[in-house]
Amino acid sequence: MTAPRYRQIRQFVLDAIGRGELNPGDRIPTEAALCDRFAVSRMTVNKALRELTAEGWLVRTAGSGSFVADRRAESPLLEIRNIADEIAERGARYSARVIRLEQQRADEKVAVQLGLRVGAPIFHSLIVHQSDDEPLQLEERFVDAERLPGYGEQDFTILTPNAYLMQVCPLSEMEHLVEAVLPSAGEAALLQVRVDTPCLLLHRRTWSEGGLVSYARLLSPGDRYRLRSQTRFT
Repeated sequence: MTAPRYRQIRQFVLDAIGRGELNPGDRIPTEAALCDRFAVSRMTVNKALRELTAEGWLVRTAGSGSFVADRRAESPLLEIRNIADEIAERGARYSARVIRLEQQRADEKVAVQLGLRVGAPIFHSLIVHQSDDEPLQLEERFVDAERLPGYGEQDFTILTPNAYLMQVCPLSEMEHLVEAVLPSAGEAALLQVRVDTPCLLLHRRTWSEGGLVSYARLLSPGDRYRLRSQTRFT
């Protein structure tokens, strides 16, 4: 039996890595090139690349493409851990400030990220995660309100969104895109940094067995939250 097309694409990339044609840091063929090569839709290519990213073979960077990951080093980005636990493990005190938690209608941008129709009900939360009262990460999250109707009733100063999602719909898959950015004036104020402070922005979509449930933007000042530090992204 012929393997599904997305699995053929997946194997094509893995074979190229295995033969040394693609090495850590190399950019793989673009989605458009893979669509042409395998005569499939972009959705099919995206499914294959999403699987490879979730398994740690690729790193997908917004605006730049997909790159072969360096699997010789542990990548904390491949773990979905609770930031409150991470801070506690380092002997610091975790706290959170909830800036926003409200139900909205999905605009076009959020609808695309969550795979919903424009105008679908969503929850929008904005939370500052702190270590010993120092802002460590600004989390902006959008959640499908029909899948998770209880999200808007949670006290996220006690329970992080990550912990809540793991309780009600254990996360089975993720996709992340990483980029270096400068914070907006509002973001800089919440993180208590200057607007010219280099920050790391992680875009993360997470799936459960029932489908796509969450899209988050996780923004951290580079001098406080490094990729290879003991602290991980929630």
